[in-house]
Formats: sequence, C-alpha cells, structure tokens
Amino acid sequence: MPAVEDFTDVTYEVDNGLAWITVNRPDRYNSFRARTVDELVMAFKTAWNDPAVGVVALTGAGDKAFCTGGDQKQRMESGDYGPSDSGLFEIDSLHRVIRDTPKPVIAAVNGFAIGGGHVLHLLADLTIAADHAVFGQNGPRVGSFDAGFGTGLMARAVGEKRAREIWFLCRRYSAEQAVEWGLANKSVPMDQLHAEVRSWADEILKLSPTALKVLKQSFNSDTEHFAGVGQMAYSTLKMFGETEEAQEGITAFNEKREPDFRAHQI
Repeated sequence: MPAVEDFTDVTYEVDNGLAWITVNRPDRYNSFRARTVDELVMAFKTAWNDPAVGVVALTGAGDKAFCTGGDQKQRMESGDYGPSDSGLFEIDSLHRVIRDTPKPVIAAVNGFAIGGGHVLHLLADLTIAADHAVFGQNGPRVGSFDAGFGTGLMARAVGEKRAREIWFLCRRYSAEQAVEWGLANKSVPMDQLHAEVRSWADEILKLSPTALKVLKQSFNSDTEHFAGVGQMAYSTLKMFGETEEAQEGITAFNEKREPDFRAHQI
C-alpha cells in the first residue's frame, strides 16, 4: 500500500480531530482507478490508527464531482482499472474499511455521486450534500453492477421500490430529493459544505469514542450479510466484464452514444 506522503490520486489531511480524505482526480470527475482505491484504503487505515482523529470526511476535489465510480476510460484503454499494489482491484477492501473504521465517516458530496461513487456515500455513516449534488447509479448502462452493499444498503435507506427504481432506470436525483428519500442527511449550499461537515464533526467529537465505536458496529451487524452477497457479485462481475454485452456498455459510454443491448435480451 502507498504511504500517505506518496499519494497521487488522493489527499489526506487532519484538522482538529477531523480527517479529510479527498479523491483528487477532478479531470476524471474523481472516478477511481486501482491506484486510487489503494490510496483510499490506506487513507482510511491511517485515520483509523490515528488517536488524534475522531471523525473522517470523504469528499472529491473541486465542485463538479464527489466520485463517479470506476474510471471507464481506464477500463476501455486497458481492459481493467490499471495496476495496484496487490495485483487486485481492492474495491471490496475499500467498502470494508469504510464500514470497519471505528469512527463516524461523513460523506461530503460536492457534486456527482454516480455509480461506484454513489455506493461510497451510501457506505458512509452520514451524508451531507451540496445543493447542486447529483445522485444515481450507472451500472446497467455501462455493462456493470454493484450487488451486495450497493443494493442492500440502498434498499435499507430508501425502501425496496425506490432502490429498484434507482438501479433499474439509472436516473439522476437532486440533493433535495436525496434528503427527502433518506439518501442524504442534509443539503447545504456548496460554499457551506465544508463548514457544515466541520460543525457535525465538532458535535461528534464531544461524544464518547468507545460508545460511537460500539454503536457503529451494532448498526453494521444488521447488514453484514450483504458482504457475502457482494463477494459473489464481484466474482460474477469479473466474468461478465469479458462478455460482448458488457463490452457494448463500456464502448458506448466512451463513444458517448446509447448502448444497444438488444442482442443480449434474456
């Protein structure tokens, strides 16, 4: 795993008990490649291990995107998400460390939270969104999916019917609607986003860290079985990604056209 000082895709800083982890790829709408995921895992582990940190905030660089999921240009260019330290695409490890970090994680959604980026904010304990933020899934449009936490936690947050709508239609939802549906806790103007996260963090930092740790683990225990479902889904996704159907999705995305999946209708 890369050391914090060697990060290229992520920035990490601590300010009075609050660790800010920022996906720093604004030219790619803060999408992640394998190296980005490695750095995010290390950033969360660093915050976990630091007794000076009581709250972790996850956000994206700039004001256009929180995170738009996997880097589809990278996927088109190399057939995968690029090299990683372990040789594996450690997205499952990233999901796990966000949940397992025994400190509250706040997603500061500063723009598009789409696809795998939308799942990251779902995994956070709390979500505060800029009022121009946009939420949604994209997998079925690009020949991909995110089962496990990406579906199970969403259904817990918004209910079965709305979760299926989000996945089956791949629509975009405003910050206001995200709050109304339970996808986010609060929406504020973009210029107030960091201050709002700071305010929430300061309230949390006054509380018992051991009590918060046990509470987070208690909440997690109710949905832990989604991890096994997710692992099966990753196995399936790897095989699916090599099919003509999946390739049509990613090719259409990069060619900026509508995909044609008619030949693959079940």
